[in-house]
Amino acid sequence: MGQQLGDQGARGEQLSEGGTATPMAALADRPSGRRKPGSHGEERAAYLFLSPWLIGVFFFLLVPLGWAIWLGFTDEQLLRSGNFIGLDNYVRAFTQDPSFYKALGVTLTWIVIAVPLFLISGLLVALLLNQKMRGMSFFRTILYVPAVLSGVAIAVLWFTLLNGELGAVNQVLRSIGIENPPDWFRDPDFALWGVAIMSIWGVGTNAIIYLAGLQNIPPDLYEAASMDGAGPWAKFRNITLPLLSPTMFFLLIGELTAALVIIGPIIVISGAGGAAGPADSLLFYMLLLYRVGFVEGQMGYAAALAWILTVIGLLLVWITFRLEKRFVFYQS
Repeated sequence: MGQQLGDQGARGEQLSEGGTATPMAALADRPSGRRKPGSHGEERAAYLFLSPWLIGVFFFLLVPLGWAIWLGFTDEQLLRSGNFIGLDNYVRAFTQDPSFYKALGVTLTWIVIAVPLFLISGLLVALLLNQKMRGMSFFRTILYVPAVLSGVAIAVLWFTLLNGELGAVNQVLRSIGIENPPDWFRDPDFALWGVAIMSIWGVGTNAIIYLAGLQNIPPDLYEAASMDGAGPWAKFRNITLPLLSPTMFFLLIGELTAALVIIGPIIVISGAGGAAGPADSLLFYMLLLYRVGFVEGQMGYAAALAWILTVIGLLLVWITFRLEKRFVFYQS
């Protein structure tokens, strides 16, 4: 009798209430719904270590962000508190302020000039630096030096070199027979190109990033293409460009956002008073923001202009990401 009860108990351990076999080991492995001992302490420690970052995000990102949103709906002045005026600042920008459209046009023109120029020049320099020659590491280092120098110091240097009368660049142009070289920052037709020459000094950053992408391309692909009779241009078009497209896309986003917010060289050229060169040819959007906010003291209107620029930047980045699938190739 005892033996039978033992057998039934063993069978009961193997059968579930519905009559199906259920190993007791599986039942034992089911989670009990209870926290493991010490889990609360680990969570508290994690939040403790995250707290400086979370506090910083709140006070230095979220609070200023909310304050800037509020300012855009007020007539706040630099030295005077403002009142809520609704959408008046935004209506003023689009319907009453011709400087807004001038600054927007100059900035978009700059994007069309600067972004392709810096992307292409960086790629060309990277292709040169990718050659296997003695001393190439030295040239790579020298090329990157301007990237770690002060941007204002570089801008002052180039502003002096591009001086219309005494600048070294125009002296060289006169020496080779060009009698009337452009007055780079006084002629509205050449002002943006003068800024481009100043800014291309830092192309070494793009070149180094391109170089990393080039060296990440498997050399076997070039060897196979050579065996098939492909020339240098065919290799570049069918191997280098597709495999380098993720790097190009990364640099495109960076150059696009940098072109939208350029202001340092413009302040060096125009001065701290917010002047914008001949015929407002250098009235970049960020310079307009600076002039409205800190020269004229209209902080509410400046905040509204800043949010308009933010929306424009997000729209351009969104369009760029939408085009990513068509032009960017990722290795599987």
